[in-house]
Amino acid sequence: MQTSSAGLALIKKSEGLTLIVKDDVGHEMIGYGHDLMPGESYPNGIDAATAESLLVADVAKVDAAMNAQHLALDLNQNQWDAVADFTYECGVYALVQLLAHGIDQIPEQLSRWVHAGGKVLPGMVARRAEEVKLYNS
Repeated sequence: MQTSSAGLALIKKSEGLTLIVKDDVGHEMIGYGHDLMPGESYPNGIDAATAESLLVADVAKVDAAMNAQHLALDLNQNQWDAVADFTYECGVYALVQLLAHGIDQIPEQLSRWVHAGGKVLPGMVARRAEEVKLYNS
């Protein structure tokens, strides 16, 4: 299974677009929330097409991680897209922790992932609520 165009749109909406490198709670990012890897640099920024390419490559990694967890057997497309948005933001380690409570607990567990830098972030609260709404639809 893979993230749908609606799922990609959710990630884009949630992440927003930045064409220059910026700090995101202690790490650098660009585009639609693309985390810069060691040795990766964009001193002159990027264009929208490059941001789109980075997003597609990053979402492919999210889909691969989710497929490795055999989630396609248990989730419908809306659920997949909601969990993909979560995994895109929080990472594969967070996905594993989320799933440790069982598939039936995903909506409840999503709502707990709202902290960054030791604080509850309103943007993360809103994002998790949107994911739960999509998951349950």
